[in-house]
Amino acid sequence: MRYCSHVFAGRYFYGCLILPGRLFETMQPFQAITEEIAQLCAQATTTPTETGIPDVVMIQGDVPEHQLAAIYEPYIGLLIQGAKTLSIGDQVLRMLPPSYFIISVELPATGKVEQGPKGLPYLSLGLRLNQKILVDLLSDVPERIAGDDSEGFQACKADREFLEAWLRLLRLMKTPQHIQALAPLYTREILYRALIGSQGWRLYHVCQMQGRELGIHHAIDWLRKNFLKRIEVRTLADRSGMAVTTLHRQFKQITGLSPIQFQKQLRLLEARKLIAFGGCSAASAAYQVGYESTSQFNREYARFFGNPPVRDAIVLRRSSEPELTG
Repeated sequence: MRYCSHVFAGRYFYGCLILPGRLFETMQPFQAITEEIAQLCAQATTTPTETGIPDVVMIQGDVPEHQLAAIYEPYIGLLIQGAKTLSIGDQVLRMLPPSYFIISVELPATGKVEQGPKGLPYLSLGLRLNQKILVDLLSDVPERIAGDDSEGFQACKADREFLEAWLRLLRLMKTPQHIQALAPLYTREILYRALIGSQGWRLYHVCQMQGRELGIHHAIDWLRKNFLKRIEVRTLADRSGMAVTTLHRQFKQITGLSPIQFQKQLRLLEARKLIAFGGCSAASAAYQVGYESTSQFNREYARFFGNPPVRDAIVLRRSSEPELTG
């Protein structure tokens, strides 16, 4: 009887117990996987921290709410410790660890985090989506991508296989000389497991570059770049080669927002920067981002950020000031 590491049938078996005629894997306890991930991410800060692994960032601790009100890039977010609430349009995701969520297009959202029990800090990881890998993977996934595209945004439970793929990827932080060769393999596995998960259809939409999917991605991209302009939904639909009703349905399905809501939230995020750090009054910022009514702007600003413009700007400026020590 002896212990060894072994490669068998293309899969790595660690800590294997070999008996005559049989091979048993001594599986790492589920909790031990998340604990090792937390140890590997010990240097994470309250802002997205690069890991040295392409497209992978980590963040932990008391992340301020204003930082979580932002334009989110396409990525997979993995929650390891603590809790997170993410609001996208009228949908609210409440996440407990270990779980993950998928954002497939750039979109505005707000959120808040909670620390874990027994003093454990909030900890999450992000993997930016790689469209090339996703397109390559489509030929290797089951014919029908899992999930129902009418379900909206959901948090997905992270199973052992999903977490083990993340752990293998993050272990490369200790052996950076292997990142170039191995990181693409582990990233591919994470994306594959997300593709066959309950929100895999979101990643499938990222790969679709024809027909209605191309039209809706054009609409999202155009609004993202031209949100300060006055728009008519019919004009946006014509530009995207879609009927108005189809545009509305597909746009909300992918972003959680209608085109007008999407534009308004982009405008509010821009106005927030102008007020807090650009020296603008609330009225001036409102007009600069396209609002004609200051009172409407104030109402929508407070609804989105939780505070009226002036009070919110004070909180933002205070939180961005460096702490004095000594």
